[in-house]
Amino acid sequence: MDTILGPLYYAVSWIIVQFHSFYSLMFDRNSGWAWGLSIVSLVVLIRICLIPLFVKQIKATRNMQALQPKMKAIQERYKSDRQRQSEEMMKLYKETGTNPLSSCLPILAQSPFFISLYQVLNHIAQGKTVGVINQDLLSSARQAHIFGAPLSVKFLDSASKIEKLGSTVTDVRVVTVIMIVLMSLSQFYTQRQLMTKNVDLSVKTPFMQQQKMLMYVFPIMFAVFGINFPVGVLVYWLTTNVWTMCQQMYVIRRNPTPGSLAYTQRQERLKAKGKLKEDPAEIAAKEAAEAARASRQQPKRQTKSKRQTGPATGQAGKTPGGRTRASSGNGAQESEDGKPQQGGSSRGAKSGQRKGGPQRPKHPSSKK
Repeated sequence: MDTILGPLYYAVSWIIVQFHSFYSLMFDRNSGWAWGLSIVSLVVLIRICLIPLFVKQIKATRNMQALQPKMKAIQERYKSDRQRQSEEMMKLYKETGTNPLSSCLPILAQSPFFISLYQVLNHIAQGKTVGVINQDLLSSARQAHIFGAPLSVKFLDSASKIEKLGSTVTDVRVVTVIMIVLMSLSQFYTQRQLMTKNVDLSVKTPFMQQQKMLMYVFPIMFAVFGINFPVGVLVYWLTTNVWTMCQQMYVIRRNPTPGSLAYTQRQERLKAKGKLKEDPAEIAAKEAAEAARASRQQPKRQTKSKRQTGPATGQAGKTPGGRTRASSGNGAQESEDGKPQQGGSSRGAKSGQRKGGPQRPKHPSSKK
C-alpha cells in the first residue's frame, strides 16, 4: 500500500504543510486551528478540482434515471438470457451516451486522497515521518488538538496512548461522537434532499428505491466506520459531507431535474420575477379554456308545472276579445264563449282510447 500510494503521501502531506505554513501566520503553529484548517483547506482544494467530475455525475445520474423504464423492459424481456440482457444494456448505454460509472467518479477520484490522508495521520499517531512531514512538523502535529482531542487519535484508542498525546479518553470520545453524528446527519439530509426535491416523481423506477435505501445505509456506514478513523480524518470527512450538501443545494435550486418538485418551484420563482415567459400555445389553450368556462350557462330552474308541460305544449294566451284560449298541449280548443268545440278531445278522455281512430282491443286478462 505504501509503495503504490507513496507519491500521493508526498502530495497530500505537501499540500497540508503549505496550508499549515499559511495558517501559522494567524494561529499558533502547534494549535489545532492551524492543522485543522489545513485539512479543511485540503478538502476544499480537492473538491474544487473535482467540480468537472461532479457535473458529469449529475448528467450521468439524470440519464440513468431516465433510462430506468427501458432498462427494466430489457430485464423483463431477457430475464432468462443473462448474456443477451448484458448486450442489450451495453447497446442502450452506447446509444444514449450514458456511462454508469460516471455517477461514481467523484467518489472514486476522491478515495486515493482519503486513503492517503488516513495513512499520513496514522504515521503521525505512530510518531513516524511521512512524505514531506519531517521530525519538526511531526512534533508540531502531535501537539495539535481540536476541542481537546488530538488529530491522530481514534475513538477506540487506549487511555495510555491518548494520555501520551496530552488528552483524555472523555474528550476524545465526546469529540469523535459529535463528529460522527454530524457526518451521518449531513449525509442523510443530502440524500433525502435528492429524493424529495430533485427526482422526477411522475416516473416510478427501481433507481428511486435504490436511492431511498442508500439514504438510510450511508449514515449507518459512517457511524460504524467513523469510530475507526483518526480525528483528523473525521474532520476531512465532515468537511467533504458539508461541501457536498451545500453544492447539491445550489445545483437543485439553480439546475433541478425536469419534472421534480424543485423544478416546479424554480419555474414559479422565474415566473414571479418575470424572467420566464410561457409558451404561446399554452397561453392560447388557457385562454380558450377560460373563455369556454365563462360562456357556459347553467339551465334556468323551472317549476314543476313547466317541466310537465314541456316546450312542445305551447303557452296559454288571450284572444283579442280578452277571453282565455287554451294551449294546444291538452288537445282541446275553446271558442270565444269558453265552450269546447266539437271534435276536440278533453282531459277527461280515458287513457286507453286512441284519438281519431279505432279503439285498441283490450287484453283478455284485463277486467271488463
